[in-house]
Amino acid sequence: MATATEAEFSPALPLQPLLQLLRLASPSLPVGAFAWSQGLEGAIELGWIHGADGFGDWVGGVLAQGFAEQELPLLRRLLQAPQQRPRWNRIALALRETAELRREDTHCGAALLRLARATGVAAAEDWPVEAEVSYLTAYALSCGHWQIPYPSAAAALAWSWLDNQVAAALKLGLFGQTQGQQIAVRLTAEIPALVERASQVADADIGISLPGQVLASMLHETQYSRLFRS
Repeated sequence: MATATEAEFSPALPLQPLLQLLRLASPSLPVGAFAWSQGLEGAIELGWIHGADGFGDWVGGVLAQGFAEQELPLLRRLLQAPQQRPRWNRIALALRETAELRREDTHCGAALLRLARATGVAAAEDWPVEAEVSYLTAYALSCGHWQIPYPSAAAALAWSWLDNQVAAALKLGLFGQTQGQQIAVRLTAEIPALVERASQVADADIGISLPGQVLASMLHETQYSRLFRS
């Protein structure tokens, strides 16, 4: 009789969705997310964020509000209602409140869509060539193809964003590697509750403004010297 440990790691278990999810969440995924800071660089330049504690408060707020109330509820619908994807894609794009945030979303979305087409994602091949695509939509197309369920897809999306923000803060010299990982550990522990909370958001309640992030993104567009794209 196999032990619990042997059964847990049996090669017969469906590991393919997990492996594909790890690929989609990887910082090395060639979609260009590393080139954007989502207002973080602007907020640091303006003196709104100081050190590790300030950074943790900033990204924690975006996760608790922007992700739980907007990004993850949108992802859930894009995954679970394929016939409604064009509608939710338009809503996702409309909710980008600055030119910079929209440009990042469509740039990364188009890159992920091309990658999905190149890796055999049928739904990506069917997406209209002339239609703009949100990163959320392209991500949902890939997750749907690989049969990745919403909770796993949502957790990976939030983790990937957090990891990219930590990397951006390190590039900007806000703190060191160890402090970055301490923040990541603390905030990663909060992601499961955010995923669950997001699943309770009604259609009419999707969408939330984050004024600080919006102002930082707007001002970053005219920042004289910057590392990240605008």
